[in-house]
Amino acid sequence: MTTEAPTADDLRRLMTERLVAAGHLHSAAWVAAFATVPRHLFVPHFTVRAKGTRHEYKQGDPSWLTAAYSDASLLTQFDASGTATSSSTELALMAIMLEALDVEADDKVLDNGLGTGYQSALLSHVLGSPNVFSLDIDPALVSAATDALTNAGFAPNTTAGDGLAGWPEQGPFDRLHASFGVGRIPAAWLAQVRPGGIIVANIGCGIVRLTVGADGRATGGFLPTLANFMMARPTTETVNATAKEHVGTVMKAKGQVRRINLPNGLNTPGPQFLASLAQPSVIDFTLTNDDGQQTHCFYDEATRSWARLTFLDLRVARLECDGPRDLWGEREPLLTHWALSGRPAPEQYGLTVDANGLHTLWLADRDETSFALSA
Repeated sequence: MTTEAPTADDLRRLMTERLVAAGHLHSAAWVAAFATVPRHLFVPHFTVRAKGTRHEYKQGDPSWLTAAYSDASLLTQFDASGTATSSSTELALMAIMLEALDVEADDKVLDNGLGTGYQSALLSHVLGSPNVFSLDIDPALVSAATDALTNAGFAPNTTAGDGLAGWPEQGPFDRLHASFGVGRIPAAWLAQVRPGGIIVANIGCGIVRLTVGADGRATGGFLPTLANFMMARPTTETVNATAKEHVGTVMKAKGQVRRINLPNGLNTPGPQFLASLAQPSVIDFTLTNDDGQQTHCFYDEATRSWARLTFLDLRVARLECDGPRDLWGEREPLLTHWALSGRPAPEQYGLTVDANGLHTLWLADRDETSFALSA
């Protein structure tokens, strides 16, 4: 006796039930959108990373349909170095961010990072296609996504353009959602969202929800979930640097050496979150030798500054560094404050961005200490 393979409707229903059970989806409008919009129409060919290997799926493959509805990042484009440059975001993360937009009927939304078009379809289902404005840096992606949206029965406004600059001709917007990572929230976004409007974006490895004020500032808190979206690309030819390219440079370099005391809990997600905000252009990676000893490495391409932090025990490390920037010295005050404050979670932090681009990080309900983040 054979069991019939699940249909797209079956898989979509199960996918939505899982998202609801996990607490990622809760509003009726978004539950209906995820239960209705056919994700598989937007990802005819994709790659999934699992346990250090890549698995490719194509429409027609026996496992393609099931994989299309899995809670995984479906990678759909790669640059010349093999780094993914477009994807359909993990379902749980997508649901969390869309819920955080707190959309209201007839809200006008800027969907920054069209990608496959699936998220634009979800927004169109909830708000109506005329209220959704989606753009992407890559004209080829825009063309493919627009075709997929049409096939799925949606017709949002789409264009090719620089997401960091937004879509000023179509503003102001009630909501802005970014599906790519940024080191700093662009001033253009604040200018294009009306007072009282909301921005949800991935900055560093945090997800921030900002409300724009009448004075042009935006302020708000971080969500509990951490994420590392693909970074914004200024052009389609841009190849973003990877840690792998700089392992040899950092490990062979010679510089100053000193022994330092470490803040408690440096190996937990909190310091990763804070470091990504303090130094968005710095590449971090960790190497483990045959004896299990870990070395944390930091590298700044622009200045060729580097640092190696080798753990001698949980609280002591050997620091080796060189270059115009003191990479450890820049982040150490923030990490020490975090440790002394009881190691708060990301959602206990807030961010304020003014109209001139100044970013200020603060710890909610603890003290008056704030940290101005460098540009």
